[in-house]
Amino acid sequence: MEQEPDPNPSSSEAIEDSPSSSQVQEEPEEIHQLIQVEDHQHPLSHHPRPPGRSYRLNISISNVASTQIRDDAWSCLIVLVTFWLFASVTVILGFYGSVNLPLGPNCSRLIQINSFFVQSIKAQEIDESKHGPILYGFYDTPPLDVEATWSETHSTFIQSNNHKEWEYFLNKGSKVDISYSVKSPSSSPLSLVIAQGKESLVEWIEDPSYPNTTLSWNIIHGSGIIHLEILRSKMYYIAVSNLNSEEVEVQLNFTIKGLLYNTTQAYYKCSMSHRLCNLKLFLLRANAAVLTSPGIEQGVPYDDWFVKLSYGPRWITYFVGSGMMAAIILLAFRVGNMFQVIRGDETRIQAGEMTSERAPLLSHKDDDLLSWGSSYDSISHDEEEIDEWLAVASLLDGKPQNEGEANSSRRLCVICFDAPRDCFFLPCGHCTVCFTCGSRIVEDAGTCPVCKRIMKKVRKIFTV
Repeated sequence: MEQEPDPNPSSSEAIEDSPSSSQVQEEPEEIHQLIQVEDHQHPLSHHPRPPGRSYRLNISISNVASTQIRDDAWSCLIVLVTFWLFASVTVILGFYGSVNLPLGPNCSRLIQINSFFVQSIKAQEIDESKHGPILYGFYDTPPLDVEATWSETHSTFIQSNNHKEWEYFLNKGSKVDISYSVKSPSSSPLSLVIAQGKESLVEWIEDPSYPNTTLSWNIIHGSGIIHLEILRSKMYYIAVSNLNSEEVEVQLNFTIKGLLYNTTQAYYKCSMSHRLCNLKLFLLRANAAVLTSPGIEQGVPYDDWFVKLSYGPRWITYFVGSGMMAAIILLAFRVGNMFQVIRGDETRIQAGEMTSERAPLLSHKDDDLLSWGSSYDSISHDEEEIDEWLAVASLLDGKPQNEGEANSSRRLCVICFDAPRDCFFLPCGHCTVCFTCGSRIVEDAGTCPVCKRIMKKVRKIFTV
C-alpha cells in the first residue's frame, strides 16, 4: 500500500529539499522564541539591563552632593572667618590706629568715634610743655558756640624758590583776615595760598603755579588784605612762596575769629602736661571728646604741640562678632544639609515609583559601552547555543544529523539556511547570518538576533 505524503514536512526536510518562503519566515520566529527562552533561563549570560533607574546611583549622587555641600560650607566658613579677622586687624591698626595730630593756637578739635569698636581714647603730648593741650570727655556732642579772636604778626624773609607755612585747626564758621606787605627792591610778586589739609599743601608745593589745588590762591605784591570764611572743620595751612631769583621780605598779619566747643559740661578733663590721658567710652550710648590747646596770648609756641592719639579696641566686640559669624555659617550649613537630605529622599521615592518600561536617557550609549566589554566574551557561547538548538530541532524531527551534515548546517545562515555565514555585526561581533540577511536586519530591526543589542554596522567576511 502506497504511503501518503506527510502534509506537514519537518523543518529538516524543508532545509534539505526545497525551502519555501513560509518556512523561511517560521524559522526566525522559532529562533527568536528560543533566544528569549534562553535569555530568561540565563539572565546573566547576556548582561541584561535593569528595567528602571538604579537606587544605588541615586544614593551615590546624594552622597556626592552632600559631601560637596559640606566642603563648600567649610570653605565658605574659613574664608569668612579669615575675612573677619583681616577686617578686624584693619580696623584696629588702620582706621582706628594711632596718629599724631598737630595743634595750632586756640585749637578746639572734636573727636567722634564708634564706641562699639573702641573702648578708650589715649592721648599724650609728644613734646611735653608747661601748658599742654587738654582732653575733655562728653556724653554728647558739645555746642560750637564759643568765639575766640586773636591776631598774629609775622615778618620773614623768604629765600628764592622756597616757601614758608603756618598751620591752624579751624572749625566751621571761623573767619580769617590776612593783611600783607611785600618789601622787594624789584617789586617781585609772591604767591600766598590757603590750603585745606596736608594733601592740598603737598600738591601745591609740587606745582606752585597751579591754583586749583588750594582753597585760596593769590599773587601778592605791595600791600593788601585777603578775607576767607571757613566752611569745613579741618586743618588749614597759610603759606607764602617765592618763585623769584632773589630773596624777598614780607610782613603778614593774621586776624582769626574762631569758633570753639563749649567745654563747661564735660564729665572728664585731663591735662597732657607730663601725663597720659585715658578716656573710657560707654558702649551703648553717645560719646564725644574734644582736644583743646592754649591761646597765643599765653606765649606758648604752638608749633611744638603734637599729640599722639591712640584707641583701645573693644575686644569683646571682635570675639563675639567672630563667634556669631561662625555660628551663622554653621547654621546655614546645617539647614542646607537638611534640605539636601530631604531632596535626596524625594528623589529616591520618585525613582521607586517609575515603571519598568522607563529606560535611562543614555541607554544607547550604555549599550555601546557594555558591548565593548562583554560582547566578545559571549560570541562563541551564543553561537554554540544556536548550533545546539539546530541539533535539537533535527532530533525532534526524527532525522538525526551526521557529523558532515552538522558541520554544514553550522556554517549556514540561521535565517535563510541557503547562504553561508559570511558577515558579523558591530559592535557585538555575532556571526550567525549571511550578508544579505544581515543587511536586511540592520535596515529593519537594527538589533542583533542573538543578544538583542543595537547594531551599528554589518561587515562581510571575505574567504581567501
